[in-house]
Amino acid sequence: MDDHIRVSDADRERVTARLREHFAEGRLTQDELDERLSAALNAKTFGDLRPLMADLPEPVPAPPRPAPPPRLAGPPPWLAYRRGPRLMPLLLVVALVALVAPGGGWLVLGLFKVLLVFWLVSCLIAAFAVGGYRRRMRRYWQAGHHHQHGPR
Repeated sequence: MDDHIRVSDADRERVTARLREHFAEGRLTQDELDERLSAALNAKTFGDLRPLMADLPEPVPAPPRPAPPPRLAGPPPWLAYRRGPRLMPLLLVVALVALVAPGGGWLVLGLFKVLLVFWLVSCLIAAFAVGGYRRRMRRYWQAGHHHQHGPR
């Protein structure tokens, strides 16, 4: 950088911080620190700051951080291994206990009815969604938005 360029307050602060670090490491005495801090705070250009740091070493670069371990190929961790009981075996055990228990057959039948109603409602919703999609696509094609193919 050109020694005639004026320095900012941030530049002065960086130099004074480095001088304090060198003092803490034992490279400067208290008198040298005071003299250099005063000169750094009164500096107008980079040429005024350069001599203050000329006889001091540059900061040692931080060692590189180790690279993260490579990701393993395959399913995501939440699919590869699950902790805890799975839902379906638990439901089967509950249904078996309800079937064996006296009067539990009605409970199993009630559970079956609930599942059947849920399945039927899901099918109806899917049928209406598909019908709406087909109507929209038919209107789209009739309005002339389909792709024009080249001469055949």
